[in-house]
Amino acid sequence: MLVRTAYRLETGLREAASRVALRIGWTAAVLPYPGYGTQGRARVLGRVLLAPTATDPAARRGVPGWQRLLTLERPGVDVVVELGGSRRTVRSDEGGIVDATLDVRMPEGRATATLTVGERYDTATVHVAPDDARLGVVCDIDDTAWVTNLHDPLRAVWRTLARSSGGRRAVPGMAGLLQALRGRYPDAPVVYLSNGPWNLAGPVARFLEHSGFPAGPLLMTDWGITPRAWFRDGQAHKRSSLERLVEDFPQVSWVLIGDDGEHDPDLYGEFAARHPDRVAAIALRQVVPRPRERAVADDPPPDSDHDGSTAARAPSGTLVVRAPDGTGLLRGLRDALGVEPDRAGDDDVGW
Repeated sequence: MLVRTAYRLETGLREAASRVALRIGWTAAVLPYPGYGTQGRARVLGRVLLAPTATDPAARRGVPGWQRLLTLERPGVDVVVELGGSRRTVRSDEGGIVDATLDVRMPEGRATATLTVGERYDTATVHVAPDDARLGVVCDIDDTAWVTNLHDPLRAVWRTLARSSGGRRAVPGMAGLLQALRGRYPDAPVVYLSNGPWNLAGPVARFLEHSGFPAGPLLMTDWGITPRAWFRDGQAHKRSSLERLVEDFPQVSWVLIGDDGEHDPDLYGEFAARHPDRVAAIALRQVVPRPRERAVADDPPPDSDHDGSTAARAPSGTLVVRAPDGTGLLRGLRDALGVEPDRAGDDDVGW
């Protein structure tokens, strides 16, 4: 009862603020997010917000995270999505999110979709993988790509709410790991899957680009109250996103990259158990002093390498590699992906 009351209060305040914004001349605008495509289909993502007519919501830079949470999402708005000659009208959901699937065949590489609401429009990048891609990468963000310290809640809140993307620190070796995977498998789609809010999608994308990570779509979620819970279920978001990737990329087997600070070991292990033929390997960065034992890698005992990395088989048979950084994970993944290690030097993370 209390949760439902709080949800109605939050919704009422947003609607009241939206009415005020509309009276002073604000209009609906689309904030685009990077999407993906393959097998004759494309997924285009964005969000409808209220903004002053002379303001581009996507142009904000250097803004602390807490300010990015102060947005007026606009649900129930029709958005025209166009890509490669295909056109579809979709309606934004209760959080203003636009998630459109178009049946359109595009050449591999980057494509540009146009999202129009009223007289305002913007363009979204769509990363198109070739139909014959066989390996893909799913990478978590918090404590996998950038340092958040989610196991230390006060530090995590400070980094999320007080800093912009320019103040974030990359996890050592992780960009090199993803670049090495793309170097060995140039057609591999790379998808960034996070429980972080869509409000931080801009800073996340800029951080990934500036830190040398390969480009790819973002799959994020909403924070805030739902009619049934104080917080949205991040595990459910990741679980459903992985299942959607199975549907959208029927030919791809995934390398799942995350960390052991929260739920990634369990989620990835469950996914591998459901789809053993769709998981090439699981790579987990160790972020706590003594990683908790997980079902994904408890039998047989892991083999330890000199750099602190360990490797074991999950009950599904999937290889699970653990290491403190991306360099250790890269070394652990080499044999599993059928590539001879580069013995030029221990500091060389190339294939």
